[in-house]
Amino acid sequence: MNNLISNIFLALILIFGQALFFNNINFLGSINPLIYIYFIAYFPLKNNRTLFIFCAFIYGFIIDIFSDTHAIHAAATLTIAFFRTYLLKLFFGMAYEHQVVKFKSIELKQNLFYLISIILIHHFILFSLEIFDISKISLIFKNTFEVLISTLIGIYILYELLIHRAK
Repeated sequence: MNNLISNIFLALILIFGQALFFNNINFLGSINPLIYIYFIAYFPLKNNRTLFIFCAFIYGFIIDIFSDTHAIHAAATLTIAFFRTYLLKLFFGMAYEHQVVKFKSIELKQNLFYLISIILIHHFILFSLEIFDISKISLIFKNTFEVLISTLIGIYILYELLIHRAK
């Protein structure tokens, strides 16, 4: 029960942090780190997958409400919530199969590859839906990679502060 309350509290902090602070950074004119992805990337593993995917959709939809976007965050968070299981199997292998993956003790290389893949999928879906024009694919890739770097830095700092230091 205590873990559930702490997860809800973390989700609310990330939503309000994204809505009030990170959406307004505009580094170099258009780069805003999307740190709310942290919640989906590091959500506890031993939970009901269907409930997790539903919560990810609601979580993204709340971000959409605060960001005044038309369900593009919900679609992107739903996508990464669905693919998260496959990415965990890909990067953590048998440790994930046996449910012994501990985010506190994973290697830096595994963590970075896992984070980059989750962020890359999320951002590509997000910017594809935002721009929604195949003739501007170079702009989609440009936005995806620019925001990927700032998001990766922000999420990794949060990881170090919240998970890695809690060892």
